[in-house]
Amino acid sequence: METELEKILSNLSDAGCGNDELEHAKQLYEAGDTEALIRYFRKCRCKRMDELHESQRKVDCLDFLIRRTAKAMQ
Repeated sequence: METELEKILSNLSDAGCGNDELEHAKQLYEAGDTEALIRYFRKCRCKRMDELHESQRKVDCLDFLIRRTAKAMQ
């Protein structure tokens, strides 16, 4: 049976967090600093949202190229 810490670390890993992020979360959990742990989760979430937005920007660039090239071929 997984401990609560193992579940948290597994979920963070699934979310794309690296070893440094997992270790920091583990330290906060083991220190019992729930407020800091929640703030850290939010920080990790913001980082993933920034990555999502950057990926969306790249997809938008590709969509533009597809439309422009298709129009030029008509």
